[in-house]
Amino acid sequence: MVMTHYMELLAVNQPWNLIIYMVIPVALAEALVATEFFTVYLRGSNAGNWRIWNKWIGIILGFYFLGIFLNLMATVIPSIQWRGIADILAVGAYLSGVIPLFSIALLELGAIGKAKSEDAKLKLHFILLTVFLVVAHVAMVFGMVDPTIMGWNPDITGGHMQHIKH
Repeated sequence: MVMTHYMELLAVNQPWNLIIYMVIPVALAEALVATEFFTVYLRGSNAGNWRIWNKWIGIILGFYFLGIFLNLMATVIPSIQWRGIADILAVGAYLSGVIPLFSIALLELGAIGKAKSEDAKLKLHFILLTVFLVVAHVAMVFGMVDPTIMGWNPDITGGHMQHIKH
């Protein structure tokens, strides 16, 4: 079986790559979802502390994932020899997570959405978080696929695995 670069990134340099690229972002995203639920559920009553946690988790996660994105764009992506469409979808979806996550951080910092009402900001925050969850799951699903199932032929591309040393 051949791995996508997404899965290979998580598998090499154990346990550090798994922690840096999966555990920390997913744990923060799950915490953001949980605090988002309580913020929405308690809206108008006593969401104060949940909203504060939600704000800080959103900022931390947005900047953390921006760091991951910049790091991978500078050190890994330029040298990838793609392993077909599954590989492109997995890596592309993972990297695209920076758009909703960094947007959440900017929203929380007031850099975007300043003129929006609190309800409109809450709705945008919820939409951005949902977009991240969708692209993260697309990345995970296609990341676990053997690229040959989706038509990639290692014999045509030289058959060698390019190992990520990150």
